[in-house]
Amino acid sequence: MKPILTAVLALLSLTAAAQSPRTQVMTLGVFHFNFPNLDARQISKSDQVDVLDSAHQKEIESIVTRIQRFRPTIIVIERQPSRQRRTDSTFQLYLQGRYELRRNEEEQLGFRLAKRLGLSTLSCVDEWGSFTPRLDSIVYGTDSIEAKKFESAFENDPDSAKHVNPKAIYKTKGILAELRQANDEAAIRKSLGNYLIGPFKYESTEHDFTGVDFETGRWFNRNLKIFRNIQRIKAGPEDRILVIFGAGHMNLLNFFFDCSPEYTRVKTNDYLK
Repeated sequence: MKPILTAVLALLSLTAAAQSPRTQVMTLGVFHFNFPNLDARQISKSDQVDVLDSAHQKEIESIVTRIQRFRPTIIVIERQPSRQRRTDSTFQLYLQGRYELRRNEEEQLGFRLAKRLGLSTLSCVDEWGSFTPRLDSIVYGTDSIEAKKFESAFENDPDSAKHVNPKAIYKTKGILAELRQANDEAAIRKSLGNYLIGPFKYESTEHDFTGVDFETGRWFNRNLKIFRNIQRIKAGPEDRILVIFGAGHMNLLNFFFDCSPEYTRVKTNDYLK
């Protein structure tokens, strides 16, 4: 009987752990409101919008109202932890009416919502990826021959036509429509494929893994670090975390949250209706 009793107790323990309360998370994938053009995909001036225009400001207020229904107790933004103190200071000035919001989603969405909810801070969790020493020499150009070869392959990507890049609609249909498109679950999953072609398949010598190592550092490592920073935020089952990040990150961050035993992710577009 003892082995059977032990097995039953172990099963009950596992069941209880699986049913333990989790922290709710909503990820909000966005385009960068200030168009810094730091990504591979560049946005021409003629294709940009000014989010400070009155019509866009009204729309942003409406979007914040929709997101507010999630009632987040923690708001996470795409800024590095080194900017936390400066962000806190700026946010306090905003609360005091001494600061005008700038053209970025962290402030236009994050600051507005945090003020409405009476939050005292927003959490900066962004990180950069890490490369192997050999990739460092290629990416940062100390191995000039390999750097030129890789740059040429990157710019002349034979798989570019296979990339999943939905056409931006913020200019024709508005910011809300753009965010709904950016947070479509099926499209997000497909977009991870962008990191499994092109540079991912680059080989410096036949059958090596130069491209794999590049994407491992550039994308997978970076987003794992971001996820780890979110884990470092003290949160319990009573908390609700809102993650405001560039939409591209959601193809990994959503997956991490879905797989994690610590979080339950809600569907973003349920709140953007």
